Amino acid sequence: MPGVKIRVHPLCLLVGVLSALTGALLPFLAAILAAVEHECAHAFAARRYGFTLDKVVLMPYGATIAGDIGGIGRRQELYVLLAGPIANGATALAFVALWWLYPETYPYTDTAAYISASLCLVNLLPAWPLDGGRILHLALSPLGERRALIVVRAVTFSLAAGVLAYFIWSCFSSPAWTALAFCILLAAGAFGGGRYARIRFSREKSFARGVEERRIVISARLPVRAALRFLREETYLVLVLYEGEQYLGEITEEEYAAAVGRGDWETPLGDLLPKL
Repeated sequence: MPGVKIRVHPLCLLVGVLSALTGALLPFLAAILAAVEHECAHAFAARRYGFTLDKVVLMPYGATIAGDIGGIGRRQELYVLLAGPIANGATALAFVALWWLYPETYPYTDTAAYISASLCLVNLLPAWPLDGGRILHLALSPLGERRALIVVRAVTFSLAAGVLAYFIWSCFSSPAWTALAFCILLAAGAFGGGRYARIRFSREKSFARGVEERRIVISARLPVRAALRFLREETYLVLVLYEGEQYLGEITEEEYAAAVGRGDWETPLGDLLPKL
């Protein structure tokens, strides 16, 4: 999607080479595609509310996102967080539907389906910085930022300890190295995490090549968030406001962008008009 930059970490390339040498290239590629789908779903949902994804970094264990979601509403943040797991879950269900209609495709798609389902479920774990951990942090936000983060980190370390115990137990038969890697990821991730970035409304490049003006007639009673879907890089937006059948005035893209930048999501569009 526009504005999303994908970077591959060197360790991810190393794991890819090792996967090719050990005959596990297809599962590796399936995991990469599932991770990209996951992060792009976050980016798509974030863009609806005036935020965008700076970049996606592909890691050996998945992917991370970068930016800042400061100022986003709690409900909007919840939608952004759930977008990734929902996308992976929907993909897994699509494979199940495919098996129902064409059972012969199962041997060729089972790995991709299981990876998508696993990515969905793992990201719903209440561990930071997974989506589930962020959702838990969001639910605990009434306690205050510091207390909420302490609780989330405690839960994360508890899960990491449980996974480590499972790894130690597995060493008596067949060591589960994946569990150890996941344990390290949880322990390290408790102190970090991806971020989002606000949409930038720079028009220098688009104006240099020329853009078409796009006029949208819309009710002045609708909130600012309702018009975000009309923003396009290839057009310049002008909102023509009406209340009933009465013309009230127009809002330029710069005026609308300023409202988005302030986070005035629920402000009626009519309130952005200059006061006479």
